[in-house]
Amino acid sequence: MGFLEHLDELRTRIIRSGIAIVAGMILAYSFVGPIAAFILQPTLSVLPPGERLVYTRPGEGFAFDLNIALIGGCILAAPFVMYQVWRFIAPALYAKEKRFAIPFVVLTTAGSIGGFLFNHYMLFPAMIAFFKAFDSPIMKFMPGVEGTFELYTRMLMGMVVAFQMPTLVFSLTKMRLVTARFLWRHIKYAVLAIFVVAAGLTPSPDPWNQTVFAAPMLLLYLLSIGVAWMVQPKSSSEPTAERHSSALGLLVATAAAFERARRRDKRVASCS
Repeated sequence: MGFLEHLDELRTRIIRSGIAIVAGMILAYSFVGPIAAFILQPTLSVLPPGERLVYTRPGEGFAFDLNIALIGGCILAAPFVMYQVWRFIAPALYAKEKRFAIPFVVLTTAGSIGGFLFNHYMLFPAMIAFFKAFDSPIMKFMPGVEGTFELYTRMLMGMVVAFQMPTLVFSLTKMRLVTARFLWRHIKYAVLAIFVVAAGLTPSPDPWNQTVFAAPMLLLYLLSIGVAWMVQPKSSSEPTAERHSSALGLLVATAAAFERARRRDKRVASCS
């Protein structure tokens, strides 16, 4: 296909994905009450019995319900959206590579669910308990709806993306772009990139929060090395992967630049 045909194909896939997300939002909004109680349960569990989260702006509660519906819609539509992504990139693949359509959709869906469950049952409750530990006679922990949900969604998106790492490595390995040996030899660059990304995701700049975010991503990277070792073709050669070492360095540099820009924006906002 030509360039304009690719753009038309991309537009079609985006429209279909958008329709699926809207349909999922409508379905999720019908159960917004139970979903909201489920999402806020880790925060409510650290509060004294009978206390609730507060909101101070008139439209904050309604915006919270809409955001709940949006997240629910994205989760429900995730398998269809991943399938649309695969259909867009499939024409550029060889026939033997197109056989991985079902594993791709299954793995991305499993990664999304795994990231959601890990964040909800382990990472987010640990973070809320950490913040609650600063409650004292001179300071009372009174989390607001907007701040709590913003932290929850930020951590959720970070974990969902991080849990796609094995899927990404699986696809790149099958296309002979990386090998397990290549990933292991460049693990020091991966650790640097992971901590830079963790610094961008954390709500505060202290090393403890960065480590909490980075630890599961490091484990996923090691798991991805195992995935690459199991699925790589026997005839995989290291020179093919070596050609992409410069791309890994570019990724690290881009992540570092993003983190510097984020911290600069925070300083400007604090000064204003």
